[in-house]
Amino acid sequence: MLATVAVVVIAVVLIATAVAVVVSDNLVHSVFWLAAMLITTALLYVMLEAPFLAAIQVMLYTGGVITMMLFGVMLTQRDPGSRVPSASEAPGWAAPVALGLGATLLVAIWTTPELAALTPTPSGDAQKIGHMFLDRYLIAFEALSVLLLAGMIGAIVLARKGDA
Repeated sequence: MLATVAVVVIAVVLIATAVAVVVSDNLVHSVFWLAAMLITTALLYVMLEAPFLAAIQVMLYTGGVITMMLFGVMLTQRDPGSRVPSASEAPGWAAPVALGLGATLLVAIWTTPELAALTPTPSGDAQKIGHMFLDRYLIAFEALSVLLLAGMIGAIVLARKGDA
């Protein structure tokens, strides 16, 4: 019972921080809300008894990606008091579309027989996950590293464009 309440509380915090990322006018605040969301996701991994994934979530995403995003925002933001306009032509459509998409996903999950047959298995140890990264998922792992490098180079080029 206590675990269920904890998961519900974590889910509510996760949704609230995700909404805060989207509606925040300040880019720096949006990045900090994203960091809070990623830490909350790590808490879900802890609740699912996957401590390695929780540690990777905190170290890699919350530590590395958020630092890189803040670096990019701070370098490209010329006016410190500027705000990001978030006006929409149809703001009333966001909630119904999100609820419809969520309902569609839930129906798809509940009606897929293959998902009902799946049972959670232990995640394995760090050595097994490391071998999977360097064997089965090597191309995806390397593609992600190239993508992150391109993002860093892009942020540097945008920041140095007027100074070159």
